Amino acid sequence: MSTHTAPRRSARAPRGRRAWASKSAVNTVLLILAVYTLMPISWLLIAATKNRRDLFGTNGFAFGEFNLFSNIHEVFTHNDGIYGRWLLNTLVYAVVGSALSSLISVAAGYAFDKYGFAGKEKLFGVVLAGVLVPGAVLTLPMYLLASKAGITNTYWALLIPSLVNPFGVYLARVFSEGYVPYEVIEAARVDGAGEVRTFRSVVLPMLAPGFTTLFLFSFTASWNNFYGALVMLNDKNLYPVNLGLYMWNVSTTESPEMYSLAITGSLIAVIPLVIAFLGLQRFWRSGLTAGAVK
Repeated sequence: MSTHTAPRRSARAPRGRRAWASKSAVNTVLLILAVYTLMPISWLLIAATKNRRDLFGTNGFAFGEFNLFSNIHEVFTHNDGIYGRWLLNTLVYAVVGSALSSLISVAAGYAFDKYGFAGKEKLFGVVLAGVLVPGAVLTLPMYLLASKAGITNTYWALLIPSLVNPFGVYLARVFSEGYVPYEVIEAARVDGAGEVRTFRSVVLPMLAPGFTTLFLFSFTASWNNFYGALVMLNDKNLYPVNLGLYMWNVSTTESPEMYSLAITGSLIAVIPLVIAFLGLQRFWRSGLTAGAVK
């Protein structure tokens, strides 16, 4: 018995050491990635608490005299409170545009999934081709179209382009396949519900997790839409917060005191994104599992 069991034990030991080494390597990589991800946020949080003297006179990750609330007050009072206007503009662009874009994407994805019509798959192929086109390539054509329509330097210049989301249509079709059975739709039709009412009262509640996931993706893209705003807008009262902060940062070469405003304003601009992800996290997680179990 001993001659047979000894080799088995010796074989298990290397496998156990290899598994431990593999787990340690994975944990080390994840730790490095976590530190790399959190370092900019940590620096931003620490820098926003410093006064101007400590901001330039101390190490980037060293705390100085706590001055966060004074910095926030200065951000919101500078230039007649223009920063608050930028935040409101960004909320309009992100919330309204993302809600409408997600609704359109969900409706289109549901139609591609549950309805049959001539050329459906070819048209869906065009949608998938749109996913491959970088957004920066479309900025100049969209500017020319907006200029012809006379909507440049208006809210519509950013809201209308945000409604088109090919990737959202693709995801919405996946969500529809995973969440909406044909039997439910047929039952609604038997009960006398029309197509619009079926979508509004039956399909849309079932696709709520998918809608929330699409909303978060679109909200993040709209909140960070810097290049589109830079091309489309000239009036500083229409700026989103990221473009306004960029203008503040550009002016630091002539006015170094603007550096503190740009840093504190950047920290404030991150907060709505964090709130959105934490508040909708439950729906977002369930939305990402669409189609995993049928």
